[in-house]
Amino acid sequence: MSAIFISGVTSGLGQATAQLFIQNGWKVIGTGRRAERLESLRSELGENFLGLCFDIRDKAAVDAAIASIPEGFSQIAVLMNNAGLFVGTQPVQTASMDDWETMVQTNILGLLYCTRALLPGMLERGKGHVINIGSVTGTRACRTGNVYGASKAFVRHFSDNMRADLLGSPVRVTCIEPGRTRTEFSLVHSGGDVEASERDYLGGEPLLAEDIANTVWWVVNCPQRMNVSKIEVMPTCQADAGTMFAKR
Repeated sequence: MSAIFISGVTSGLGQATAQLFIQNGWKVIGTGRRAERLESLRSELGENFLGLCFDIRDKAAVDAAIASIPEGFSQIAVLMNNAGLFVGTQPVQTASMDDWETMVQTNILGLLYCTRALLPGMLERGKGHVINIGSVTGTRACRTGNVYGASKAFVRHFSDNMRADLLGSPVRVTCIEPGRTRTEFSLVHSGGDVEASERDYLGGEPLLAEDIANTVWWVVNCPQRMNVSKIEVMPTCQADAGTMFAKR
């Protein structure tokens, strides 16, 4: 039975994807820092779910956790680099360096640690698919998106470079770039301010985590000859609104 490895499985896109793949007969290895949520998922999803509790920013912890995966879950066919966050609401000139480092360590280094640890096994087995969760902010400037947007631009370009390096192998690489999606993402961005996070969704209908999970499922189940290199998924109520101008 094939397995999917999902970083950041305890909420949002990761959780919805885990649920969908379990429903369709896959095994799921999910990572997170919240042990109680991992245990709750195990109770919900059953014996085909394996939770690994560690901080993705810690390379030694990543390597140790992946080395501990039992034989029954070792046939990892898909890596979903999903763990990521957008912290801080300040412009570049007043933003917190701690927030910047947290985003770089999570959105970039965590993705690299998991990819480097799992990719060799995919190549040895002659089968694999790396799905990196990017963002529409990776191709567009936005106020206070400074390091977050830059980190997602890294995800997009790293995905392209991975495909170049893996050319001739059976391993596929996809970058999925969601627009506004209703998850805990906005709550983290607002520093836990529920009212502020809800304002992000006022006046429109954002995507749901299930929408992106369904996108992951479709991409994975495309014919082996077909690699969806990148796909941008916007809610119907979101579109580019042109260049901004500062008013005096």
